[in-house]
Amino acid sequence: MMKRSQLLSVLVGGVFCFAVMSLYRMLELMQGAELQQSQEKPAGQVDEDLSRLQKKIDRLERLLYDNNRLVATLRDSLLLRKASWEKERQGGRVNLSLVSAHSQADTLPGCRLAAEIKDGTKLLDVYDLLPFDNLNGGAWKQGFEISYHDNEWDEQPLEVVLVPHSHNDPGWLKTFDGYYQDQTRHILDNMLTKLSEDARRKMIWAEISYFSKWWAELDEQKRAMVRRLLKAGQLELVTGGWVMADEANSHYYALLDQLMEGHLWMQRHLGVQPSSGWAIDPFGHSPSMTYLLKGAGLQNMVIQRVHYAVKKHFAQQRTLEFLWRQNWDSSPRSDITCHMMPFYSYDVPHTCGPNPAVCCQFDFHRLPGRRVVCPWRTAPQPITEQNVKERAQLLLDQYRQKSRLFSSPVLLVPLGDDFRFMEASEWDVQFENYQKLFDYFDQHPELHVKARFGTLSDYFLALHKRLSAAGTTLPAVRGDFFTYADRDDHYWSGYFTSRPFYKRLDRTLEATLRATEILFSLTLAEMRRFHGDRRLVADFPARDHFLSLTAGRRNLALFQHHDAVTGTARDPVVVDYGTRLFLSILNLRKVLQSSAHWLLLLDKSQYHHNQSKPFLQMADSISAQDALPQKTLLMLSDEPRSLVVFNPTEQRRSAVISVVVDSPDARVVDAETGQPMAAQISAVWAEPSRVSTEAFQLDFVAELPPLSLVVYHVTKSSVGSTPRAQYTFSRHGNPTEVKSEHFQVSHLAEADIPLSLSNKHIQIWSSSETGLLQKLRLQSGLVRQIQVQFLWYGTTSKHDKSGAYLFLPGPEGAQLYSSSEPPLVRVSRGPIFSDITSCYKHFTHRVRLYHLEGHAGRSLEISNMVDIRSEVNRELVMRLISDVTNGNRFFSDLNGFQMQQRRTLAKLPLQANFYPMSSAAFVQDSTSRLSLLSAQSQAVASLRPGELEVVLDRRLQQDDNRGLGQGVTDNKLTSSLYELLLEDRRGGAQEVGGASVEHLSLLAHITSLCLCHPPVTMVTPSNSQLPKLRPFLPLGTSLPCDVHLLNLRTLEDTQEADTPSQEVALLLHRKGFDCSSAPQPALQCTWSKDEEVNLDDLFSPLQFRSVRRSGLTLLREHDEPDSVGQQTHITRLQPMEISAFRVELE
Repeated sequence: MMKRSQLLSVLVGGVFCFAVMSLYRMLELMQGAELQQSQEKPAGQVDEDLSRLQKKIDRLERLLYDNNRLVATLRDSLLLRKASWEKERQGGRVNLSLVSAHSQADTLPGCRLAAEIKDGTKLLDVYDLLPFDNLNGGAWKQGFEISYHDNEWDEQPLEVVLVPHSHNDPGWLKTFDGYYQDQTRHILDNMLTKLSEDARRKMIWAEISYFSKWWAELDEQKRAMVRRLLKAGQLELVTGGWVMADEANSHYYALLDQLMEGHLWMQRHLGVQPSSGWAIDPFGHSPSMTYLLKGAGLQNMVIQRVHYAVKKHFAQQRTLEFLWRQNWDSSPRSDITCHMMPFYSYDVPHTCGPNPAVCCQFDFHRLPGRRVVCPWRTAPQPITEQNVKERAQLLLDQYRQKSRLFSSPVLLVPLGDDFRFMEASEWDVQFENYQKLFDYFDQHPELHVKARFGTLSDYFLALHKRLSAAGTTLPAVRGDFFTYADRDDHYWSGYFTSRPFYKRLDRTLEATLRATEILFSLTLAEMRRFHGDRRLVADFPARDHFLSLTAGRRNLALFQHHDAVTGTARDPVVVDYGTRLFLSILNLRKVLQSSAHWLLLLDKSQYHHNQSKPFLQMADSISAQDALPQKTLLMLSDEPRSLVVFNPTEQRRSAVISVVVDSPDARVVDAETGQPMAAQISAVWAEPSRVSTEAFQLDFVAELPPLSLVVYHVTKSSVGSTPRAQYTFSRHGNPTEVKSEHFQVSHLAEADIPLSLSNKHIQIWSSSETGLLQKLRLQSGLVRQIQVQFLWYGTTSKHDKSGAYLFLPGPEGAQLYSSSEPPLVRVSRGPIFSDITSCYKHFTHRVRLYHLEGHAGRSLEISNMVDIRSEVNRELVMRLISDVTNGNRFFSDLNGFQMQQRRTLAKLPLQANFYPMSSAAFVQDSTSRLSLLSAQSQAVASLRPGELEVVLDRRLQQDDNRGLGQGVTDNKLTSSLYELLLEDRRGGAQEVGGASVEHLSLLAHITSLCLCHPPVTMVTPSNSQLPKLRPFLPLGTSLPCDVHLLNLRTLEDTQEADTPSQEVALLLHRKGFDCSSAPQPALQCTWSKDEEVNLDDLFSPLQFRSVRRSGLTLLREHDEPDSVGQQTHITRLQPMEISAFRVELE
């Protein structure tokens, strides 16, 4: 053992000496070469040489840093080996995760070690394996010829479950209401009549948004009929979501909220809960959705839109049915049984078997003389005694071929399409003709087939029964099904960005809804406590507010539909969605204002609700569904104007609050303590180089406890008393005249010197010519070249071009953005923040550093204001080019819930290497991680090592032949917001690419939380005599920084509809976080390695009257026993898991 230890020590020493000597030798050679060359070259080239030398010094700086890291890593592995050898010598086993190679400050208890989980099939590996050769498979064009022997079903007869369905988009070519009036209500009316005519008939329905609207119009007799059909198993509600949600752009808050809205509606009105998921039209599938479904009590699910090459592979392996498991879960507890439909589409031609020309003949809605025809030119025939034998055998052949792709003799055959079963005659032709075929099968036992109408529950019950009898276990699969291609090189990566204005509005509503839910729930609890008899304040419009909350939930839920947040609906439909989002934001703001008003009053008897003259107003306003928010001008005087700031996060935070005032001199104090707050006055730019003379931006640092309402007083102050930002302008070759009486303005003297900004944590360098970032340095000494570029993608010259769904770039790839005029670069420096703004024709790009102590000072804020309305068939991209050596691997998030490794593959076309990003992406190597955190969803790629690029907007003149019938030309002035975070990696850092399971760091989680949930600023009217206000501080301390308060959602009263109950849904998400970075100085929050937490301690001084753990959608059937009367409420919160509780707040 000693020899081994000494050998390792010698090796470490040798490597260190070699590294140091190599560096010195390199410096020597470089200096010699530079001197020799400078003597030989003319003076004109000296500048260029100095620039080159500067780059080499930067590289050496990095090499030194990397060598320090290498030595530290070697030392750590030596310590680990020592600990391991000593354990072995004592006959014990070492637990490496507990052996700390670092000081206590470096280790993060409870963090998730990057894991390489071995069991199950990883979709990443499937992608590596597949040739993506797109060979012609014959009748099943994207597959292969299927053969079978007639006697294969002699022992176990084929069991066919035919599942009638109608896919109803809640908005696409028509609005939600348009579709409902023209089609959906007729489908549901006929369903009630036609299912009641024959007990053998079945139907499934997915979209509760439509079902609830229809239900509201039914009389009690018809409602009783619906309940009877559900009880008899003839009608099944599948998934139970408000919509069939998109799984690429939707954030997990909204995905869960729309699921909850649907499930709670089903429980209240129908007394049923879903057991199977049905997602046949979302354009790719995410395991985040399967996690939510499993947590909501579902056991099985069906998916359809998966890359055709992946479908073929799964079909060849006969693994189209599998247990979908979470990447990060080493146990099977998150498993859900998943059935992948094998063929091109969910319509009848692609569901009975591999040959669409044959299957189309069994879609009896296409009989001659009806509205729809078969494009394969062989029409269906009505089933008669004369042709039933031939027809039955033709259909059975398709069923048998399809069955050969699965591991069990139970076969799922969907029967339906978009908005099917609208006319009574369609019900008749489908059910009557199929019943004749089924009767024929029954009369001929030698065929060994049993076929019937069924629901998804019928199918999965039969499947599990057969699997159990055969002792068969389905294989486990991990990963996601992005990016989807339905044929050729037609990758659906365009919709990851289409209509980015509305993708941003979606997240604004989400943040507003969550903030309002929490404050409203706290207000009701506080009112009940205040009265002592659990009554609410008579004048407080609790029911109206609850209706606004319900409408907000439902409008956010509706927008998660796979043609809404995706940006793939027609222009008038987009306006309809936008108007719903916009109106809900306005109405939820009223609930926020009213709740804050009551909570802040010292004397509650002074509360009076006045809808026309609210006590509080927002500090900004939104004028229309397609307009960006504008800050309201506040008139200041010697009398204090109250500003109220709500912190919607569960963390104490230092935040910069920004308002627009009418004076360049203002003072802000904490209303409670009278303490002045650090502030800065900046210019409001009417144009890039023209200062407003009427308005000034006032920014101050607010210290905000978790979930608090804090009051500040703003007054006019003496001239020159408030620090003002100083401005420097640069425009190459075309200096700009900028005048301002209130601000110091200068022009850059030396055009070639990089611009630089710094705070206590980071320093950045940007080009003085473009204003764009070039380099970033951390306080620790870590330096990374990080260059920001903007580029255009055009579209291919082939017949098929990019559209709302598809991204089909031209062969030239991305072209560097260039403009005829050099950009105006504006540098602002102040005590609160400093920034660099680059003004180009199509976008304004800004990078900002905050001079703050906490986490807010450790990242670089990036914002873009984009306007490409003048362009034709172009997509604008922001690309980061760094020297991080990540190989072909990077990570992007899935729905803001988890990170997923991506591999950029040269065998795939460029558009296939773009993935959805809801909130985060990063590249990393063994010493550093570069994360881009985002406030909106868009497409992301890492096409070369060290790069990350996001698509900002796309304007496309043509339809891409996926049914929309139009291009994307309704572009708006669109903002996008990011935080760029560079972190050291140490300790458990993986080498290039990392393990397949990675998480964001704690710092990244908190930065993302604050980015997505900004403080809410409200103001009191200027002319009112103010009552005494006091801050509202519901929590004593922050929650642990790995525990996120996902929601505190007031539930509907079980007795009185549309009324808030005393019960609240408490949703907590314990984040998995990365072990390899421990920021110095440490974060100002705690975390725990224990899975058990005491809810009373977490939320003190809030108290719980009762706590019941429940399923993720709060269905009563999933409640665990009540804990009323228990002294403490101790529960388990496992990393990565969302926990839901039904609570009553005391």
